[in-house]
Amino acid sequence: MKFSAFLHLATILPALAGTSAANAARQDTWRFAFTATPPPGHTAIHPDTTYNDKTGFGFEPGTPAQPTAGESQHSPEMGAKPFFFSVAVPEGNHAVTVRFGDALKPSTTTVKAELRRLMLENVPAAAGAMVTRTFIVNTRTPRIDCGNGIAAGAVDLKAPRETVQEAWNWDGRLTLEVHGPVRTIEIRPAHVSTLFLLGDSTVCDQPGEPYASWGQMLPRFFKPTVAVANHGESGETYRDSLARRRLDKIVSIIRPGDTVLMQFGHNDQKQIAQGNGGPFTTYKTEIRTHVEAIRARGGIPVIVSPMERRAFEPNGKVVGSLADYAQAAAQSARELRTPFIDLNAMSRPFYEALGPEQSKAAFAQPAPGKIDNTHHNNYGSYELAKAVVAGLRSAGITVAEHVVDGFAFDPARPDPVAAFKVPASPRYDNERPLGDESNR
Repeated sequence: MKFSAFLHLATILPALAGTSAANAARQDTWRFAFTATPPPGHTAIHPDTTYNDKTGFGFEPGTPAQPTAGESQHSPEMGAKPFFFSVAVPEGNHAVTVRFGDALKPSTTTVKAELRRLMLENVPAAAGAMVTRTFIVNTRTPRIDCGNGIAAGAVDLKAPRETVQEAWNWDGRLTLEVHGPVRTIEIRPAHVSTLFLLGDSTVCDQPGEPYASWGQMLPRFFKPTVAVANHGESGETYRDSLARRRLDKIVSIIRPGDTVLMQFGHNDQKQIAQGNGGPFTTYKTEIRTHVEAIRARGGIPVIVSPMERRAFEPNGKVVGSLADYAQAAAQSARELRTPFIDLNAMSRPFYEALGPEQSKAAFAQPAPGKIDNTHHNNYGSYELAKAVVAGLRSAGITVAEHVVDGFAFDPARPDPVAAFKVPASPRYDNERPLGDESNR
């Protein structure tokens, strides 16, 4: 990665026991003002307020998007460039309330959290108007405390990917990526239900452009009454979820009524060639292990079939490269009486509606003319997130009651590519996600 902000995060585990974590433990509500005259009860943030462990808040050091004095000459709020602002917080769910708007001209504001999780999308504000929005951000650490019958320990993070490139997901801070003229930010504890995610590189929080996942886009489609906690990781399988204790982490903190979406398959395919697994044998057994562990703690497991890769037959139909794993996932859902989202089935009409050529616009392009036919970009991930939300509704899962008003999606009629305007993040990393080597 290009930013020095990540360098200190390579020592993430020791840092969790340090000053930053201690500050977070002493305070549960934070109020910051990015204006020349802070409102009462707010801490003033200046362009040179760089994060440090003593204060436990500030702009992430070394990020080129950090505001500098004089960038906004006509209005005091910061937002001429996107910036990263972090606060040391305890692990858990946090309600973030952002007040924004430009004093003299119309504006739009987009906010992402942690590793590019989309929270607010291009929210407009008229000239001189102030708009307030609240969203929920989940933060976590690798530590696993004794809970729900789970032994203490830690998630087995992948170095250097999770300890450097993806360290913002594990560092004991809440990091906001702000595009637009922010005035104030308030952070406080949120006592809401949690929607957990487990999956591979098509689900997890990708650290930089041009890669993205549906898990990163999912928070945008929920009201501030539920948290999305993405525990997916590149290159993983149901088996890895067990071995690296990702399921244990979730089970140790899950509460009755929380939901867990699980989507694996792309990397599980490798087990066939390796002779140590298959869709209708070990894959289904490992699904059962996950479902039983989640149900034992009062959680609601939801099986999601893996979306297809980008490959077309001469007749314009998508090649079913993951059909066996989609079928095995569906069988498991029936046998275990578990809610099921057939993302595999929804991905096919989505790709086919775009066609062989335009569908390239839904997949990551790490270099000119090079298409990654497995991993998606922001647009493709956004559409697949909408497919997952539609699946939650169709399955009648309780968490779907928290979907934003006015939501609708038909995979055969996706949003036009040209209409997609979510701003790209400043962070760029053309390193391909771990795992699936098919259809690079």
